[in-house]
Amino acid sequence: MKPAPFRYACPLDVGEATALLAEHGADAKILAGGQSLMPLLNMRLVRPAFLVDINRIRSLDYLRAENGHLAIGAVARDRDVELWAGARERCPILTESLRWVGHVEIRNRGTVCGSLAHADPAAELPVVAVALDATLIAESVRGPRAIPASQFFRSLLTTALAADELLTEVRLPALRPGTGWAFVEFARRQGDFALAVVAALLQRGPDGICTDARVVLGGVDSVPVRARAAEQYLVGGRLTKERFTTAGQDVAAPLNPPGDIHASTAYRRTLAAVLVERALTVAVDRLCG
Repeated sequence: MKPAPFRYACPLDVGEATALLAEHGADAKILAGGQSLMPLLNMRLVRPAFLVDINRIRSLDYLRAENGHLAIGAVARDRDVELWAGARERCPILTESLRWVGHVEIRNRGTVCGSLAHADPAAELPVVAVALDATLIAESVRGPRAIPASQFFRSLLTTALAADELLTEVRLPALRPGTGWAFVEFARRQGDFALAVVAALLQRGPDGICTDARVVLGGVDSVPVRARAAEQYLVGGRLTKERFTTAGQDVAAPLNPPGDIHASTAYRRTLAAVLVERALTVAVDRLCG
């Protein structure tokens, strides 16, 4: 199929782009990598009246490591972030998650900010953003606005972005020294949409007691799910396989993930428990101190 008719603009700066969004509002769509948008357009699942192509806004094509965080501009490609030494050294969980995003051909065009703005519940990057307490920067004619990742994802393919806002940057904190981390995913084939995703971060004191834990799941609800009860259970205890098994079971029990032709609700719930245990096991092996 071919897209429904639409008008097209290719602004050269953020001011021009936000002016177009202010003019067209909900009738407009942003085109960056296009790896999610173009199939939707071709299948006519979305029919914007106006397409704003931001690929020529060179000021949004950057990767920066500054002030304890990584800053990624709106048109920086997934593959460039994946190969970026700054991410590999300061935030390896981000690098690891990107290896699960489609195939290399997809990552050559897709963008980190585009994936976050698309907000697919099975996507890898929203899970990492929530796990890291990332900050997303949106701009409009009213000026910039910082949105915590915990408040950004509202529902299926729905975010806190207003119709006239452009996501221009995501800021991800670098991992604290000594952090154990893991990103695990299960899909039927490499490059397929995930049936479940888990990101885990652990900190441990010199006495062997867990001082901080973060567990976030994707693919089991309409938004990334932070497992706060499991985090509280882990903190204050020793990081053992038995506790990881219990944490996984406790995370999975209240979940009601969607069932479809790829996996039933019960299967995804069981998978969530297994992946939480697996992620915590990998994370503790990477702990320092």
